Amino acid sequence: MLISSSRTPGSGFLEHCQGEIRRLLGSSTKSVLFLPYAQQDHDAYSRLASEPFGNLGYRLESIHEMDRPVDAILNAEAIFAGGGNTFRLLNDLYELELLDAIRSQVRAGTPYVGSSAGTNIACVSIKTTNDMPIIGPPSLDALGLVRFNVNPHYLDPDPSPALTSETRDERIREFHELNSEPVIGLREGSMLRVIDSDVTLIGETGGKLFRRRQPPMEIGAGTRIDQIIDLQALSRVIR
Repeated sequence: MLISSSRTPGSGFLEHCQGEIRRLLGSSTKSVLFLPYAQQDHDAYSRLASEPFGNLGYRLESIHEMDRPVDAILNAEAIFAGGGNTFRLLNDLYELELLDAIRSQVRAGTPYVGSSAGTNIACVSIKTTNDMPIIGPPSLDALGLVRFNVNPHYLDPDPSPALTSETRDERIREFHELNSEPVIGLREGSMLRVIDSDVTLIGETGGKLFRRRQPPMEIGAGTRIDQIIDLQALSRVIR
């Protein structure tokens, strides 16, 4: 489950997507392993995240409290990576050598929930994050759990001719000058449900699909992304 944002206007932390999280994790899951590395205060962040998962009947366990982080990943029933700064999150995952463990576990069937920065790291790279590079991870390559990139918190260009500021659409166009992966601009309130090769957009706010050398395409709730683009055929090599 790849969520654009942890909050929407007028709602609490993860409140708008609790039903979808419950649908993903089901009744057999008892505990969720939390990756709090996108924010500096891990203790405070884990306390914040514990409440919505507790309301759903899941015990949240933060990996920063574990003596053996890799083993914690390998034994996790489910994984949640929260939002914050994507560069900080990815850097810590590299430093702790957790990327391979997360990748193997999720590909083996362990449920993964990402929000904002946690969504960015599930993609091919973090090159389409909105965050400032407050730290330099060894690489911008991420988990590659999906074969596309996401721009969380996507904002549509303002139609007012008086506003000439740079837009997300322009930044994504520049990304495609040097990169071939499709990009899904996820508006706040929307998310992607990924089951094997099936990728479905959920949420009334919808999103926008950007592909190299093609005009952007509006996508709404219920859209099957995998039926629009051949995700299996995607290559990271630019042609």
